[in-house]
Amino acid sequence: MRQGAAPRAALALAGLLLGALVLSPYLVMLLAAVKPAGELRISPPRLTPIDWQWGHFADVMRDPDFLTWLRVSLVVAAASTALVLLAAVPAAYYTARHRFRGRTAFLFLVLVTQMFSPTALVVGLHREFFELDLINTYLALVLTNAAFNLAFAVWILRAFFASIPREIEEAAAVDGCGRLRVLWQIVLPVSRPGLVTALIFSFIAAWNEYIVALTLMTDPDKKPLTVGITSYVTAYVQHWNSLFAASLIAIVPVVALFALIERHLVAGLTAGSVK
Repeated sequence: MRQGAAPRAALALAGLLLGALVLSPYLVMLLAAVKPAGELRISPPRLTPIDWQWGHFADVMRDPDFLTWLRVSLVVAAASTALVLLAAVPAAYYTARHRFRGRTAFLFLVLVTQMFSPTALVVGLHREFFELDLINTYLALVLTNAAFNLAFAVWILRAFFASIPREIEEAAAVDGCGRLRVLWQIVLPVSRPGLVTALIFSFIAAWNEYIVALTLMTDPDKKPLTVGITSYVTAYVQHWNSLFAASLIAIVPVVALFALIERHLVAGLTAGSVK
C-alpha cells in the first residue's frame, strides 16, 4: 500500500493542478466582473478588486437586451438539438441494423461533413439563406446548427445501437412488436446514455456557435447570446465588467445541464468499450 500511495498522490496532485489551470480563466473573469469600472483602468492591473461590486450580475440580469439574447440562444439550441435527435435516431438505427449497398459510403460521407469548418462555409451559407429569404430568422440558425451536429450524433448513436444484442429486438418481435414499436419501447430506453451523450454535445455546440450567428443575424433582437454580449465592449463603449458578468451567466445553463446528466454522459462515452 505504501508503494501505491506515492503514485496515487502524484496523480491527485496532477489532477488538482490541471483543474486549477482549467478554472483559472473563469476566476479571472469573476474577479473582473466584480470590479468597478475605475479599477479596470488601473495600471499596472490588479488581480483582485479593492471594492467588490457583485451588483454587476444583477444589472446584467435586468438588462432587457441580455434577456432577449438568452431567450434566442435557448430557443435555437433546444430546437436544433431536437432536430438532430429526430433525424439521427432513425438514420443511426437503420445503418446499425441493416447492411445495404452504399452503407460504408454513406457513413464516410457523414463523417466527411465534420471536416468542414463553419468559417469556410459561412459565405455559401449566407448566399443560400439569402436566396431562401431566411436571413435574420431562427430557422436559419436551427438548420445550420442541426446540420453541423448531425454527423456526430449519427456516429455515436450508430455505435451504441450496434452494441445492443439483436436477441432483445427479436424477442420483442416475437411478442408482436413492430419495427417502430421496438425502436420506441425497447431500443431507445436501453440507449438512453447514448441519446444523452448526443444531446449534450449537440446542445453545447449550438449554444456556443458564433461565426454563423454573427453572419446571419443582423437584427439586434434576434442575436444569440454569443453574438449579443460583444456589444458590451465596442470601439466607443467598454463595459468589461458587464461583459465578464454576462459571460459567466451564459455558461450556467450548460453547466447545469451537464451536471444533471453527467452520469448518463459518462456511460454513453464508455459504451461498447467492454464486452
